[in-house]
Amino acid sequence: MSVTAITQVAAYAAPAPKAPLERITVPRRPVGEHDVLIDIKYAGICHSDIHQVRDGWGEGIYPMVPGHEIAGVVTEVGPGVTKFAVGDRVGVGCFVDSCRECEYCLRGQEQFCAKGMTGTYNALDKNGEPTYGGYSSHIVVDENYTVRIPDGLALDVAAPLLCAGITLYSPLRHWQAGPGKKVAIVGLGGLGHMGVKIAHALGAEVTVLSQTLRKKEDGLGLGATHYYATNDETTFEKLAGSFDLILSTVSAPLGLDAYLALLKVDGALVNVGAPEEPVALNLFSVIGGRKSLAGSMIGGIAETQEMLDFCAAHGLGSEIELIRAEEVNEAYERVLASDVRYRFVIDASTI
Repeated sequence: MSVTAITQVAAYAAPAPKAPLERITVPRRPVGEHDVLIDIKYAGICHSDIHQVRDGWGEGIYPMVPGHEIAGVVTEVGPGVTKFAVGDRVGVGCFVDSCRECEYCLRGQEQFCAKGMTGTYNALDKNGEPTYGGYSSHIVVDENYTVRIPDGLALDVAAPLLCAGITLYSPLRHWQAGPGKKVAIVGLGGLGHMGVKIAHALGAEVTVLSQTLRKKEDGLGLGATHYYATNDETTFEKLAGSFDLILSTVSAPLGLDAYLALLKVDGALVNVGAPEEPVALNLFSVIGGRKSLAGSMIGGIAETQEMLDFCAAHGLGSEIELIRAEEVNEAYERVLASDVRYRFVIDASTI
């Protein structure tokens, strides 16, 4: 497809805060020196899309085209591109640029860019133009912010890995989940189910902590050894002091003190879900046992590629429900009702 033919592309966007998504067209920049044009095949629906469309994390930029779990095929490359060729299977995650000069960018942690990374959507690029995400037919991205999807991963199940996969892989690696470590995943949803798969593949003993036992069979099938209901008060008594690492994937406020009590000495409770409301904490919950309360946010480009290669080597794709683009508003409501196992993915050919 030529550059001139791709200046406007079909997309699904929220025209205003909390408004239903609708089909529109949005501009895409011409393919520059180091850009690749990607024919989007699949785009995952992340809970963070809903937070942002509905101004849950602050004021957004509208019209907003969500989507930062993008899998597709390169259809054009700029003259200076060296990493990709037409026909390559590629992915784009949560950001499409950064300053490239700060200490974090230079050590491959672009997600923590000191000047702020440029989000794949709901952000302004270096020219002051709004970015539009993956609920669209095509996207133009700098090759340095594009990753290769290994042949061992189907594009539809790979798409959610660009957020859900790396969001769990990064803290599991950072806090050294592996043989001899006991890891708990709080919440078995779009994020949590990938946490179970990846932690199990790393060799950790995995426990799921979910509100009820409704998804117990699924959790055990995904690689968990144990599964407990958090609406049973005895769970917190039974598991006191059990875990080296707890990853919370839920986007609702947790009783942090109760979960911190489940850690061993020097254990860490790491939050990757981001509630819209503040949470309360009694500092004695971390002082006793020298425990850590931490957070983690996706990963850098190199680590995202590492994650994709790891998932391909271990056969780890996301569990998905494929939908047509016009079903996106219904899918949002189902995400909020926890009625998906475990990630909605939009077939971009229907946009």
